[in-house]
Amino acid sequence: MLGEVHDLIHEFPELVGKIDAMRGADSDFAEDMDRYDALDARVRRLEELGTPVADETIEDLKKERLLLKDRLYERLRSEASAVAT
Repeated sequence: MLGEVHDLIHEFPELVGKIDAMRGADSDFAEDMDRYDALDARVRRLEELGTPVADETIEDLKKERLLLKDRLYERLRSEASAVAT
């Protein structure tokens, strides 16, 4: 859907506490979250405003956002596993 919010809180509501904790404690994680949020906002802005842009550009931004989301999720899972053991 155009303009749909994809921030990590909406994507992984069950991990809100972990996301907040890691964002506060891990500067690399926080930096990646900021990059992810900026990419998400950029994609939404382009979609909502109907800004003329090549389809490849939007798709590249979405792919970058997805890769970053996957990396952040893996870090969240790794941290949760480390705490559980």
